[in-house]
Amino acid sequence: MARKTTLEFLRTEAGSGVVLALAATLAIILANSPWAAGYFSLIKHPLTFQAGDIEVTKPVLKWIKDGLMTIFFFVVGLEIKYEVLRGELSNPRKLALPVLGAVGGMVVPALIYLALNGGPGGAVDGWPVPVATDIAFALAALAIAGPRLPLSLRTFLLTLAIADDLGAVVLIATLFTDHIDLVALAGAGVMLALMVLAARWQRAPYAVFAILTFGVWAFTLESGVNPSIAGVVAAMAIPIDPRRPGETGMLKTMMQSLHPYVAYGVMPIFAFAAAGFSFSELSAENLFSPVALGVAAGLFVGKQIGVLGASAVAIRLGLARRPTDASWLELYGCAVLCGVGFTMSLFIGALAFDADNPTAQSAVRLGVIGGSILAAALGMAALAWSQVQRDRSGTAVDPQPATHH
Repeated sequence: MARKTTLEFLRTEAGSGVVLALAATLAIILANSPWAAGYFSLIKHPLTFQAGDIEVTKPVLKWIKDGLMTIFFFVVGLEIKYEVLRGELSNPRKLALPVLGAVGGMVVPALIYLALNGGPGGAVDGWPVPVATDIAFALAALAIAGPRLPLSLRTFLLTLAIADDLGAVVLIATLFTDHIDLVALAGAGVMLALMVLAARWQRAPYAVFAILTFGVWAFTLESGVNPSIAGVVAAMAIPIDPRRPGETGMLKTMMQSLHPYVAYGVMPIFAFAAAGFSFSELSAENLFSPVALGVAAGLFVGKQIGVLGASAVAIRLGLARRPTDASWLELYGCAVLCGVGFTMSLFIGALAFDADNPTAQSAVRLGVIGGSILAAALGMAALAWSQVQRDRSGTAVDPQPATHH
């Protein structure tokens, strides 16, 4: 059953990657069409949220980042909790390789970015941008390039990306909080405490958790802490154990129910709103700025060196094993695909640089899109070549067996 759940998750992520690519492409087309003014007017249009005495006005793009993307991070939090308690992250032997690979894949890109932005004209604040991996895009690329490669590769890439997401959440929480309203933060704490108490109530309706999660988000939004943290923290309070023997736990039910909406709704909407940029921004100043080069090099060069290097050291030292039936070329291909940062990198980039600084925002978009495209192309080429070699030698592996245990 666990294997079946993993395969269903992977299929959803792979399909989502294609939708994400289409949404981003549409955004870029519109941003360079006769309807460009309408596109930019839409994502900058102000909207007001009011709940009691709380009134907040933000542009549409900001609401997507602070509102819809909180749902994305809620699902990420559910996935992290499930994997830590029941899944791949609960097994130390399986955990070592993707976690160490994730650490290497965060440290090396950050160092490369800092090396390129340490001098005049650089912006060191953007170092977290290339540390992220986009699960949907990476898994979609793997599914397209190597549909008959071992399932262990997909599990490795998925687990590494989840560990990477956890690291990104920590960075968001610690680096991107400008001010803190202690009263509002206390309100979020009260809502969270009520969620923990509700988790002890065996028959607590799902609506109770939905209302309290909304409360955690609303108070966090007012507190000055990035609302994405509210999604992750609230997810940790969702009970994982089933209410009765034979039932599916609330956490798993929520995760499976929300995941398709996030994969095919929330993330493509964010990609559509965040990826659009005008070709008029493709000046030499933007293309070769330290920010754009740092982000692109961090994703394309840093990720593959960090992930493969850390993984190789762990395997050579006996701390971990290579994914079952996978070759070094296939492990390399997955390491390169980790450089597809896209959604998470765009999200962090929007936090790292002031929205009123269009030059920096354009440089981030160029770096993220350029680095992600290069990583996807090389990673898919390596995996496709390995797939061809397997097919020629007759050693292809069926990643989706007919029976599940």
